[in-house]
Amino acid sequence: MKKICSLSLIAALVFISCNSAPEADEAKTEEQKEVAVTEGEVYKVDSTQVAQFIGTKPVGQHQGTFNVTGGEFFVKNEAILTGGKLTFDINSLQITDKDTSGAHKLKGHLLSPDFFDATNHPAATFEITSVEEYVPDSTNKIVLDGATNTIKGNLTLKGVTKNVAFPAAINITPAAVTARANFNINRTDWGLVYGNDQSLGDKFIRPEVNVSFNITASK
Repeated sequence: MKKICSLSLIAALVFISCNSAPEADEAKTEEQKEVAVTEGEVYKVDSTQVAQFIGTKPVGQHQGTFNVTGGEFFVKNEAILTGGKLTFDINSLQITDKDTSGAHKLKGHLLSPDFFDATNHPAATFEITSVEEYVPDSTNKIVLDGATNTIKGNLTLKGVTKNVAFPAAINITPAAVTARANFNINRTDWGLVYGNDQSLGDKFIRPEVNVSFNITASK
């Protein structure tokens, strides 16, 4: 009987571990910080770009995008990123799952007060508070390929602002700035707690959400 119970427990743990958040850098989350003093020339972000996200549960995952409605980066001496800001349109949410059968229903639920509450909070913002040279951290097993900097910034989502830090690959030329990142955040830090209870079984929605972007800004 004990053997059967042990096997059942192992099976349950394997089930819960399936479809976990993609392996990526874990963003460090702290309280809101003072925004960086910006210096240098302005590089504008156009509105044709998107940020991607992946949410997971024991029986699958969902992927989607948000449009970047605007933003800017500041560059000093054509070589040093000093600050910047990005704005995202929550109502632009698109579900990009391979199986599109439930996309419309899922989009409606994510935009509802259970999650993003888009009616009352139609925009999200990320504003840089510091840019540091990237130094490998032995506590983080996954490192973004080509990471050059650690970016820290205030992420405001659903009316809550938290400071997040993550590795990024920054490339600066006289004509453009590109910023690439891939990291996981805990959605409950911003009050998105729906489904965050493992007793829900296959209806449990993991708190970790993968966020990635590859954004270009031009003069």
